Amino acid sequence: MRRSLSMVLGVAVLAAALVPGVSAVAAPSAVQWGACPEDAAWAGLECSTVRVPLDYRQPDGSRIEIAISRLASRNPAQRRGVLFTNPGGPGGVGLRWAGQLGQLLPQDVRDAYDVIGIDPRGVGHSTPVTCDLTEEQMTPGNLPYARNPGDVVKQAEIARTVAQQCAASETGSMVPHVTTANAARDLDRIREALGERRISYHGVSYGTYLGAVYAQLFPEHTDRIVLDSNLGPGGYDRTAMRLFGRGMADRFPDFAKFAAAQNATYGLGATPEEVTAKFFELAARLDRDPVGAVDGSLFRGITFGALYSDFGLPELAENWRLLDQGRPLPPAVPASDNSSAARLYTLCGDSGWPKSVPRYQRDVEADRVTYPMLGASGANITPCAFWPSEPVEPRVRITGEGPSNVLLLQNLRDPGTPLTGAQELRRAFGDRARMVTVDAGGHGSYLFARNTCGDNAVTTFLTTGERPARDLACAAETG
Repeated sequence: MRRSLSMVLGVAVLAAALVPGVSAVAAPSAVQWGACPEDAAWAGLECSTVRVPLDYRQPDGSRIEIAISRLASRNPAQRRGVLFTNPGGPGGVGLRWAGQLGQLLPQDVRDAYDVIGIDPRGVGHSTPVTCDLTEEQMTPGNLPYARNPGDVVKQAEIARTVAQQCAASETGSMVPHVTTANAARDLDRIREALGERRISYHGVSYGTYLGAVYAQLFPEHTDRIVLDSNLGPGGYDRTAMRLFGRGMADRFPDFAKFAAAQNATYGLGATPEEVTAKFFELAARLDRDPVGAVDGSLFRGITFGALYSDFGLPELAENWRLLDQGRPLPPAVPASDNSSAARLYTLCGDSGWPKSVPRYQRDVEADRVTYPMLGASGANITPCAFWPSEPVEPRVRITGEGPSNVLLLQNLRDPGTPLTGAQELRRAFGDRARMVTVDAGGHGSYLFARNTCGDNAVTTFLTTGERPARDLACAAETG
């Protein structure tokens, strides 16, 4: 009797495996769910950890922990499987995101999946990394604006010190191993621990690169892959950083139009052209005479960051108004050493970076002309130029090899991951992917751009597996 039951089960598993997009019978889950940490708590959210190798070249060596969360489907009859998520970064925490995203997802998507949140390796409640960064080292973020070659030299010394701190920190031994490829391998270990044969995936921003790498390394374990606000196929490499200048140029006109329409409130200019002129005037004035901690470089970074969402435009206009009057801004939320360190570990470990200071000086000069608002920031030198470890493996090359189950979603005017990078990723995937472009500004499209055409394309794909027959362009919506 026992032998017959095993044979029947084996036939069922094989039959399911032969049908694309249908999960085979899942193995029992090895994950024990419990309460989430206080800072990740969300109604209905459960948390756990999965142990994975620090170095996948030595699978029986040292282990680290990966923290995961689950917002379970409440409709077993409709449940399809698991939807892994990543909100971006690198360095962004993901446990609570499962609850936050789950609250926004349409009910038929919620019914179809257990939504899985993950703090990637090195981040948050997973085994964390540090660079022992001071508040001053974190304040400029990744966008110190270089006005001249001397500013690049000055930033090089800061970058060198940060790289040395990362190497000398108590987690310095993790430096070679916090990479996107290893984070993708962690996803597959989590899949195994959950007893799932395949995963669906929703990744935003950096999460698109993590999802693309997973789909490349483990194509047989992918179900439905949604990549929203896409990096190019090289991930967050030097090319992506320099594209910030292009992204701000693409997106800023939306803010200029908003501020001009609200000139009676903010006094920044009656036309988009006047608002644009005010940007350069304020940046130059703050370079000469900072207001509190805000100099011209930080002003540019604050402006860039606020362009990520339409919801940030009124606050950005108010901040401009205050600075224009010489009044300090409200205190900002302090940066996190862990988040900043994990970002550096990943960026610098994923790909090789130029090491020549004159090379950065030339790039800064070129990009300052091409993208005068932010080009000299994105092209500036980073700690990756002085990183203590070369990448331990070649960068994963994204190709068209694998199932045709990838859907890219992209706003036309995205400051952080401009359209041009998404188009490169689309070409790299070939027929594996379809791309839906949305005539909207900002970073993050599905459920955030409020575009019915784009949202419906993603929801339909996640619930039915149907993608557009060809790439789809969604018109702008108002109201």
